[in-house]
Amino acid sequence: MFQPQPAHNSEIYKYLMQGKCSMHACLLMKTLLNNFMKQEKCPPELVRSQEHWSLTAAVASSLWSVMTLGLTKKQKTEEEEFNEALLANQSLLFILLLTNHCSMDENGIKNPYREALFSFSNSQDSRESTSPKEAMATFKMDFAKLYHCLCHSLREDQSTLLLYLLLHQNINVKTFILSRTNVDQLIVPMLKILYHAEDKNSHHIYMALIIILILSEDDVFDKAVHEIVLKDVVWFKERTISEISLGGLLILVLIRTIQYNMTRMRDKYLHTNCLAALANMSAQYCFLHPYVTQRIVSLFASLSKKHTKIVERLKNAALESNDKESGSDTEHDEYVQDLAVLEEVIRMVLEIINSCLSNALHHNPNLIYTLMYQKDVFSHFRTHPTFQDIIQNIDTVLAYFTARLEPHDKNLSVHHVLEIITQGAKQFKKERLKKFPELKFKYVEEERPEDFFIPYVWSLVYHSSNLYFNPSRIQLFTLSSRQ
Repeated sequence: MFQPQPAHNSEIYKYLMQGKCSMHACLLMKTLLNNFMKQEKCPPELVRSQEHWSLTAAVASSLWSVMTLGLTKKQKTEEEEFNEALLANQSLLFILLLTNHCSMDENGIKNPYREALFSFSNSQDSRESTSPKEAMATFKMDFAKLYHCLCHSLREDQSTLLLYLLLHQNINVKTFILSRTNVDQLIVPMLKILYHAEDKNSHHIYMALIIILILSEDDVFDKAVHEIVLKDVVWFKERTISEISLGGLLILVLIRTIQYNMTRMRDKYLHTNCLAALANMSAQYCFLHPYVTQRIVSLFASLSKKHTKIVERLKNAALESNDKESGSDTEHDEYVQDLAVLEEVIRMVLEIINSCLSNALHHNPNLIYTLMYQKDVFSHFRTHPTFQDIIQNIDTVLAYFTARLEPHDKNLSVHHVLEIITQGAKQFKKERLKKFPELKFKYVEEERPEDFFIPYVWSLVYHSSNLYFNPSRIQLFTLSSRQ
């Protein structure tokens, strides 16, 4: 399972990548993907106890029991899930192993399985492609069936990882997914992964988040998610919402993930990607639900309070530095680092709000209403050099709508206030706002992605293949890596 030398130096991998096996890379990958898409159930003779078995079934069952060392009898729930599609699961794991080893083209070794996975096209697309990739050996699959299978299996790490690889590397698959009108079937399962982050391993959370970030790079996707309306999202427990757009739900779950990360995981990588996805979509925010706008402003308010606390601690640490000769510098440096990271996050949240106001003000009366209702949360940063320029735009918008409301009765209902805001938004001139660079971020894979993916894939094999590996011999990852 673990070899000290790099994969490209292994005789086994050399044979797989360069030997006769490599000639059939496309056929093998197509067969494995077909196995995954079919999701065929395991023969009942292998997993179900019966009094009258045939001799063949009994032998097969015995062999299966020996191969798995009886592990299939220990946990009934996991057994039932696993045996639903044994061949599909093993095929998918094999795809991930073949694709993620020898990925760097080192020593002249190219990975034909990786090239096949990243270049196959849609069998239902009648258009003839003349792209250079079509010149290489490749194959075709029914993308609609693949999409359906992925949507219904994203609860598993390995399916999410396959989706990431296809979205990031196969332009044909990415184009197909971005053209779907039922993209909610793909997004909602990933939002559930983020929502139940405490029950998921960090790798699964990262993959789901990166997929959302990659999709958010597309303006058509960012607009489409606000046109899809969801009803009765029962798994979202913070508040009962009878109807909300997919885009609104995306914002809620990403904000919740940021807040969960700040209190539990404290992972800069995680909240940076959450904010990047929110930023990419911000120019297309459209008719946000009142609760969504409240959560956006509440996020800023909670960050503001945390900023105040850290500044106070920094001052106290500086005062105490004269009394303590050891440890004070370290504590002071930690507070300075925490403050720098927090100010980056606060700046990003302000830029997200500003991007929405600059590009879609007339589509977001609820956001303007919420900003006016909680305008005091911005007062602390009006003179702060890091935030002053961008808060000026927010103040310009607030001043404009405050002036629109002044001639009216102070006891106006929420409905009437929103009507005035809606009418005022139609007459607001965007030229009054200072222009900032377009808020767009693009996912870039790490320089050596195999350092992350190879241990991750093998941990999935260990935990999900139902094959036995001696735990004491594992060196590539820790057994707690999926916790």
